[in-house]
Amino acid sequence: MIISTKMAEAINEQINAEIYSSYLYLQMAAWLESSGFVGAAKWMRKQTEEENKHAMKFFDYVLNRGGKVILKSISAPEGLDTWKKPLDIFEQAYKHELNVTKKIYNLLKIAQSEDDPATIEMLQWFVKEQVEEENSTNLIVEQLKMAGDSKGALLALDHQLGKRE
Repeated sequence: MIISTKMAEAINEQINAEIYSSYLYLQMAAWLESSGFVGAAKWMRKQTEEENKHAMKFFDYVLNRGGKVILKSISAPEGLDTWKKPLDIFEQAYKHELNVTKKIYNLLKIAQSEDDPATIEMLQWFVKEQVEEENSTNLIVEQLKMAGDSKGALLALDHQLGKRE
C-alpha cells in the first residue's frame, strides 16, 4: 500500500522537525563548548547525530512507502540569547523533547485516522524513543539543579556527560 498524501505530508513536517532538533542541539553544543563544558557539548553533539538518524528514518520510510519527500527550510535555533548556564540549555532541551513527543503522538493520530497500520507500527519505535529522550534530558536537568552553582559538581557532571557513547 502506498502511503497517503496526508500521511506523507505529516511525516515530511516531522523530517523538518527532526532536522531542526539536530540544528538546535548543534547550537547548544557550540554554546556549551565555547563556555568550557566540553563533556556536555559532546553529549549534545551525540544528540545532534541521533536527531539526524531520526530524520533519515522518516525520510527512508516515506520513500519506501512510495511517497514523496519534500524538504523545507530549517528555522534558526531559538534560545541562544537566553542561555546563561548549562541548566538553561538542558531545560530547553527537555521542553523541546516534550514538544517532539506531542508531534509523534499527532502522527499516530493521523496514521490511525488514515487506517495505516504500517505507519502505526513504525511510529511505535519513536514512541519508545521519546520516553528515553524525555527521561535522559529530565535527569540531566534534575542533576544540574542539584549541582546548583557548585563548580566541582558542575565539572563532575560535565565529565560524566562527556562519557556518552
